[in-house]
Amino acid sequence: MSGAFTDGAAAAERVLTKLRHDPTAIALTLGAPVIMVILFGYIFGSAITVPGGGYRAYLIPGLFATIAVNIVPSMFTMARDSSRGVVDRFRSLPIARAAVPFGQAAATAVYGLASFVLMALCGLAVGWRIERGAGYAIAALALLAAFQFAMTWIGMYLGLVLGSEQAAGQASILIFPVTIVSNVYVPTSGMPPWLRAIADWNPVSALAAAVRDLFGSPQAPANGVWQLAHPVPATLAWTALLLAVFAPLCTRRFART
Repeated sequence: MSGAFTDGAAAAERVLTKLRHDPTAIALTLGAPVIMVILFGYIFGSAITVPGGGYRAYLIPGLFATIAVNIVPSMFTMARDSSRGVVDRFRSLPIARAAVPFGQAAATAVYGLASFVLMALCGLAVGWRIERGAGYAIAALALLAAFQFAMTWIGMYLGLVLGSEQAAGQASILIFPVTIVSNVYVPTSGMPPWLRAIADWNPVSALAAAVRDLFGSPQAPANGVWQLAHPVPATLAWTALLLAVFAPLCTRRFART
């Protein structure tokens, strides 16, 4: 286990070092939170009202969730490495089979924290406030990083299955409805009953509700849904379930690619 962890740490360092020498990727990673806050907070915010507070106070924690569930970068990266033979080179090395996927997931969680911090600063600049203190704020960031770590395994697995950059780029549009059909941007109470049921039990809704709870932001009614009434335990359960399913699948697929 110590050898596998060391291999994974080296793989994570490789990803972070590569990112450090890619100004375009850094600009896109750190610029996305600013654009999202401006786009949704000011353009859509003037037309949307939510119970219990202003729209931007409701929106910012939801935008944290959209960053955490964004699997497109990891899916595209793994598809590119697979199509260009990089995965084959890694498989020829005397390292643990899970080292490279683990390193990618760990690196994503690390630079994801930078995105979360930047988005928090943008939120504070537009009027959002952390209402429950530093301890709860750190817990919210840790929960986001853990969920992003789990989601990255899904992205890598899909990238290995698709196997090409073109297919990964075309499939990325399918990720958009996952965040739309949730409580990230608007409360689910105004949706049709069948769509509201899907949105209420969406893992992204649990994550957004958990972040709002930990930050003390306005919260939509739970509608009698257990995961919205207990969002933090529900998010932890979803994180564990996603890791238990997709970490072995991704590792096995990586070893056989």
